[in-house]
Amino acid sequence: MKTLKDFNFQDKRALIRVDFNVPLNENFEVTDATRIVSAKPTIIKILEDGGSCVLMSHLGRPKGVQAEFSLKHIITKIEDVLGVEVKFAENCVGEEAEAMANALQPGEILLLENLRFHEEEKQGNLEFAEKLSKLGDIYVNDAFGTAHRAHASTTIVAQFFPEAKCFGHLLAKEIESIKKVLEDGEKPVLAILGGAKVSSKITVIENILDKVDHLIIGGGMTFTFVKAQGGSVGESICEDDKMELALDILKQAEAKGVKIHLPVDVVAANSFSNDADTQVVDVKSIPDGWQGLDAGPRSLENFDSVVNQSKTILWNGPLGVFEMETFSKGTIALGNSIAKSTKGGAFSLVGGGDSVAAVKQFGFENKVSYVSTGGGAMLESLEGKTLPGIAAILN
Repeated sequence: MKTLKDFNFQDKRALIRVDFNVPLNENFEVTDATRIVSAKPTIIKILEDGGSCVLMSHLGRPKGVQAEFSLKHIITKIEDVLGVEVKFAENCVGEEAEAMANALQPGEILLLENLRFHEEEKQGNLEFAEKLSKLGDIYVNDAFGTAHRAHASTTIVAQFFPEAKCFGHLLAKEIESIKKVLEDGEKPVLAILGGAKVSSKITVIENILDKVDHLIIGGGMTFTFVKAQGGSVGESICEDDKMELALDILKQAEAKGVKIHLPVDVVAANSFSNDADTQVVDVKSIPDGWQGLDAGPRSLENFDSVVNQSKTILWNGPLGVFEMETFSKGTIALGNSIAKSTKGGAFSLVGGGDSVAAVKQFGFENKVSYVSTGGGAMLESLEGKTLPGIAAILN
């Protein structure tokens, strides 16, 4: 696996695919700079070597050229984070971009306009990728969040750099972290899968059953398993058409010696509202008109015990509707358990949009081993797929 360590960037121009698809407010100010901060080590390493950087990224989902999706809105934030002036090319390809790239001096940075202003980016167009390739000497992919898409800038462009392509620090760390869980994890290995639907996690569950010792299932998925086993789930979210599948997963787990842990009690509510009436009930006996919206206290004790005996932990998905304060306690308690286990020497990887949002919201970001930057890419990795953006560097 080629990384930044395999290259000296002195007098070289690095064409870096970053993921600067950051949220903006109505004044076009960056509200969360995590993705820019995450790319900083790669950019600084290249500049310190005596190289220059050409940065390319998406922002939003524009239809053609739309001013509100211009990357020039984020220049000030990039400069704040990096402490380096950033030049800007009004197009990501063409004569002006090439001239600006060619004029870069060691230590300088050029940001290209939004790749998605060109339909060819999403199409993985070869000619468009070739135009991008003219802007650098070495191609660096540091965008895990888009590594599962075969776009021109993440996958196709790499073929124009047969001997001069590598992973940036961030993408290398993502690959190593997933490998640490799925291949090299110290046992016992625990996966925690939450979220609303079994259907969105089927392939993940099937892929990781060969790799884990324990599997905690939480969130809305719980109720498909409970109902399949004959429990009453009231008005809780449930995929009736996936009940056979849930039973099959339980059988597969038993055959492979994987212990599955489901909630034994839940915090039930009489409406989907933060102000609803609540009661703690047995997970198999939720009354009609009530729905389970968080894990209950006995479940959290059980989960804490499993987490703290595990040496490798993957967390993908919350235990309840954590966006509502009333139903956030289970996810917070799980975060505390994982933080405690991590402090004791376990390796913990958090991935997937909702769990990452929860980790940030409740201040666990620096209390776990690694927080993944890619939602869809993370899920596809856990499903055992080789992501096109990663394959393009490896091959």
